[in-house]
Amino acid sequence: MDLREMRAFVAVVEEGSLSGAARRLHLTQPALSQTISALERELGVRLLIRGSTGARATEAGMTLLAEARAVLARYDRAVAAVSRHAATGGGVLRLGIPLELPADLLTRPLADLAAAHPGTRVQARHMSTAAQFDALRAGELDVGLVREHPIGTDLDAVLVVEERLGVLLAAERAAALAGPDGIRLDALAGLDWVGFPRSGSPAWYDELTAVLRSHGLDLGPAAPEGQELIPEVKLAAVTAGAAFALAPPGWSAPLPASITWSPLVGHPLVRRTWAAWPASSRRRDLGRLVAALEAPEQLLAPAG
Repeated sequence: MDLREMRAFVAVVEEGSLSGAARRLHLTQPALSQTISALERELGVRLLIRGSTGARATEAGMTLLAEARAVLARYDRAVAAVSRHAATGGGVLRLGIPLELPADLLTRPLADLAAAHPGTRVQARHMSTAAQFDALRAGELDVGLVREHPIGTDLDAVLVVEERLGVLLAAERAAALAGPDGIRLDALAGLDWVGFPRSGSPAWYDELTAVLRSHGLDLGPAAPEGQELIPEVKLAAVTAGAAFALAPPGWSAPLPASITWSPLVGHPLVRRTWAAWPASSRRRDLGRLVAALEAPEQLLAPAG
């Protein structure tokens, strides 16, 4: 489930019809209908009751509506917060960001950028690593925060943060598996991994899954291509007790009482984020932002 699908579903419920939502989203009605049908197939539940007078949400649809509104509101707030760090007018710096980032990663660098270049307006776009690389090479993005180092000489990159991943588990299962130093990775054998599609970040996906498999974990079917793994999906899958998800300490999404985060013994999984930009760029405001991101204090101290 991605942000586009959530916005489409919310629009249909709020407008009360596919035709009204299609006009609001500037889509054709058949295209919108296909998006909703695909979402229903993906979730395995009926979300809408369609009739001659319009469309209304089922009970499952109302549950999704509340969660989707919360996710979209949080995303919009994040984009607005980023944009406030630069004054209106002047140049635009187009910044790509992945789905999950440490809460304070951008705070100081963006404040530093705003002070040094008040005419620069930051435009943040949520994109996967692969999509950011494509956009950087196409001239549609000025700088991106990506999960893998770019290959080739056309893009430059610096490491900005490292996060030692832990595991999200249903509280009862976590209590049964946890030792004094956390949970051993091989203790998760037999559980399903709530993963992400390889297409979004192939090198990071291959690195991650190689470590999981080396500890005896059967990863099961891969996540559908093109599907971003939003926090609510992770939590819903983990709550049932038959799955685990990976997350850094201090994960930004609030955890319900039924789910526990635990460190992994030996910290075998480290998620790295790089800032990447076109090697040919000579923008001083971009250089200022990258320099602030690269500062040593931006690297998170290892947990444990």
